[in-house]
Order: sequence, then C-alpha cells, then structure tokens
Amino acid sequence: MPRYIIERTFPKCLAIPASQEGVQAALGVVARNADHGVTWVHSYVTEDRKKTFCVYDAPSPEAVRRAAADNGLPVDHITVVRVLDPYFYLYLAPTPTAAAAAVEV
Repeated sequence: MPRYIIERTFPKCLAIPASQEGVQAALGVVARNADHGVTWVHSYVTEDRKKTFCVYDAPSPEAVRRAAADNGLPVDHITVVRVLDPYFYLYLAPTPTAAAAAVEV
C-alpha cells in the first residue's frame, strides 16, 4: 500500500489534550480513517503546533482526502513517499574480501 506524507496547517494550533478526551479524539480519527482504508502511522508536530506532517498508509490520495474531510482535518499537500533507510545499505556493503575480488575482476 502506498505511503504518504500529509502536510496540514492549523491556524489556531493543534490541541489534543493528554487526557481521556484526547484519547477518544485520536481513536475517532483512526476509526473514521479505517472507513476509507486509511491508516495513520504517526505525525510530527511543529513546536508552535500550527503545522503537522502526518505519515499515512492509504490506497490513494483521494482516500486520504475523504478521511480528512470526515475528520474535519485540513490537507495542504499530499506527497507519496518511499522509505529510505540508511541502515539497509549496511547489509549491502561488500566485505573487504568481496570488494577486493570485485576490483580484481
């Protein structure tokens, strides 16, 4: 399933209380997202809480937009992304012996 970064701007600021009310709000978003086959992976919030960068798995940008509308959330921009993991390359690095053999060929 494709992965997306969703940029959102909150003019007043994003306020999710660290309470049962906040838990219910977050779980409500998760449930409404699921209605569209969308999964909220996690989000990054700026220090002033006016902008978020949310990581989502979804079948399409349209599904993300429908879920956002159902949740009353803004969508500034949707970018399809792929994971670039620097540690993946450690497993591909040739051993010194393999590197020397490759140079000799």
